[in-house]
Order: sequence, then C-alpha cells, then structure tokens
Amino acid sequence: MKIAVLGHPNSWYLRDLQRAAKQKGLEELELTAVSFTQISASVEPTSNASPAFLSDTHDLATYDAVLVRTMPPGSLEQVIFRMNALAMLQHASDDTGQFIPPIVLNSPQAIEMAVDKYLSLALLRQHNISVPRTHVCQQADVAMHAYEQLGPDVVVKPLFGGEGRGITRVSDPALALRAFKMIEQLDGVIYQQEFIAHEGFDIRILVIGDSTFGMRRVNPDDWRTNVSLGARAEPFEASSELIQLARQAAKVVQAQIAGVDILIAPDGTPTVLEVNAVPGWKGLAEATGTDIAQEVLAFTIEQIASHRKKS
Repeated sequence: MKIAVLGHPNSWYLRDLQRAAKQKGLEELELTAVSFTQISASVEPTSNASPAFLSDTHDLATYDAVLVRTMPPGSLEQVIFRMNALAMLQHASDDTGQFIPPIVLNSPQAIEMAVDKYLSLALLRQHNISVPRTHVCQQADVAMHAYEQLGPDVVVKPLFGGEGRGITRVSDPALALRAFKMIEQLDGVIYQQEFIAHEGFDIRILVIGDSTFGMRRVNPDDWRTNVSLGARAEPFEASSELIQLARQAAKVVQAQIAGVDILIAPDGTPTVLEVNAVPGWKGLAEATGTDIAQEVLAFTIEQIASHRKKS
C-alpha cells in the first residue's frame, strides 16, 4: 500500500506518520513525501492509459491515497491548478475500466472551502452554526462602516492563512482606518470580525472520521491562542454538545479530517471560529498522550479499503 504525503520532505508530520506506521508493524505501507509545488499533470493518457499526475518523479496516480499535509502559498493560478489537478486525480479513469484512482484526504473541495475564511464561515452560518459576526469587503470606507457595527474591538485577518499569522486586533478607529487603507492599497481583501472576549483559552477538536480528540489552548499572555504563538496545550474532555458541533462543522465543509476551533462566548454559546482542513496535531498529541498519527493512518487505510470495495 502506498500513501503520498503532500508536504515538505523534512516535515515533522511525515516523520510522525512514518514512526506510527513502524510502531504499528505496517512494514508494507510506503509513505512518500511529495511536493505540492512540483505537481504537474497531463491531459494525455500514459502508457497504462491513465492520466499522469506527477510530483517530481512520483506519479500520484499510482498511489492508493494522497494525504494533504500542507497548503503552501502561491499565486492564484498556482492554487487553482493544484486544486484542479487533485480534483482530476481523484476522479481519474483509464480505457480498461480497471484503474482505481487514489483517494485524496482531504478532498480539494473540502480544502477550498475551509481555506477561504469567508466561504467557510458563510457556509457554517447557513447551517445555523454560531460564528462571530464578520464582514468582508475590498474598500476602506466600506470597511469603516462595518467597523462601526462590529467594533470598537475587532480582529483583522488575512482571508487565507493559519497559525495566527497576519492577525491583528484593532480597537481604535484611526488605527482601523489606517489598516484598512493599507490593505486596500495592496489590493487585498479586508476581513474583519468582532472580537469575542474570552478567558485566555479556546478549544480545538480534531475530527478524524467518527473519532474526536479535544484540547484547550491556553495563553494568559496573549489574546491569540495558537500553539505556534506560545499557547499551552492542555487535555480537554469535550461535552457531547461540543463534539456534535465539531462534527457538524467538519461536515459542512466536507472535511473528513478537520481541526475545529471553538470559543465559548460570554453568554455561554459555543462559537466556531474556524475549520482547518489541513490540521496539525503535534500539540494535541503531546497534551492528550494520544497517538494521533496512528489514528490518521488507521482512518486513511480504512478509507482506502472502502474506496476499493466501492470501485
């Protein structure tokens, strides 16, 4: 069995998956790192009559699964091509009808929905999931009008991105206008969200198929609770309500593996901040003592078997 891991060859996550496979005695499982930036595709069939989807020297069509472990930055053209290539890969076929394409986890559709903060939150809200009041626009004057409704304390985020990068909290109208004008001058999208007061922590629930694993991310020194920004990960036993909320949020964006970030609002309402379709698990594994890499591998192998049976 072969699984391609889309990510950096020196990634901690690749090493963790390889460790988990070895400890589980999965000697026949081949885990190979392939680069997102080197993906190429052909519309012409190869010698075995299946389309070629290459990453460096690896033909992704020959793998049983492709596990997406990164979303590197790129131009609009690069991002669209990468997602389209993965979409074509998971539906590839050949002239014989015998070719079984690999499964892609998460699907490019799920990644596209989750990576776009506006789209994912809009979809969550459509499904009656509580999310922060949010406004997205392209002009500073429009953004200031929204700021008056959302403020005076808002969080300004990049539309794409994670791990707390590029996030700014603004509670002064003059600074808000300056920030909005700068984003407009850079031809960016102004994404602002009401700041929800909290007690220095949020909740991350990792959804892997039907399984869930929870942690609290605590940062008494910063309003941002990302582990990458110094927050401390603690084990957390989620209530059935929170587990159901996380599963529902993952389902909305069609992610089979998802990190759902939840904040408890001052009135006690669980509010979904974000759904990450390429979630990390290092902090969660350390906090809970759970071998998340083994859980990911077990789920991926289960999905491969199910896919083969259906094909």
